[in-house]
Amino acid sequence: MHIGIAGNIGCGKTTLTKMLAEHYGWTPKFESVDYNPYLEDYYEDMARWSFNLQVYFLNKRFQDVVAISKSSDVIIQDRTIYEDANIFAPNLHEMGLMSTRDFENYSELFSLMMSLVKAPDLLIYIRSTIPNLVSQIQKRGREYEKSIRIDYLTGLNNRYENWINNYEGRLLILDGDNLKFANNPDDFRIITDKIDAELFGLFPRE
Repeated sequence: MHIGIAGNIGCGKTTLTKMLAEHYGWTPKFESVDYNPYLEDYYEDMARWSFNLQVYFLNKRFQDVVAISKSSDVIIQDRTIYEDANIFAPNLHEMGLMSTRDFENYSELFSLMMSLVKAPDLLIYIRSTIPNLVSQIQKRGREYEKSIRIDYLTGLNNRYENWINNYEGRLLILDGDNLKFANNPDDFRIITDKIDAELFGLFPRE
């Protein structure tokens, strides 16, 4: 089984992935951030490095979905391959931070990969407002994230909402502003109850 965690930068995907993996005994797959060779350069000069970064992420996540398809474990994945092509790359293109030539090349590569990719059995989307995202990004204090632009986050959020509104698979939407699952066990229980209901047909507790 494949569980995907989706959401904008700073919404809490990695934290929730870790917590759910521990709670259910699932195998986590995390986004390549700490060892990403392009990320710091990208935030310094987004137009120069956008294509390199997006191809790097696409490659890594395609490797992940191939590995997931061959695994007998329940895998929970921090960000899905769909978000790269449906949200991040088109947002960069629209902002003039990725050339049309690079975007078309990237899109063709993604389309080829999609012929070999199966959707997650459950997609969990953490919905969050821009003020909450900014607060979370500031709290974790990554140096390279200090230059993230508000209009960049806003463009991503709008594209996430459009994507989710048209998503056709099994979907669970969480309120990332009000469910403080990292520090509140009751809020985390609300999430696991919802997941139990989706995956195992159990009714959430009141």
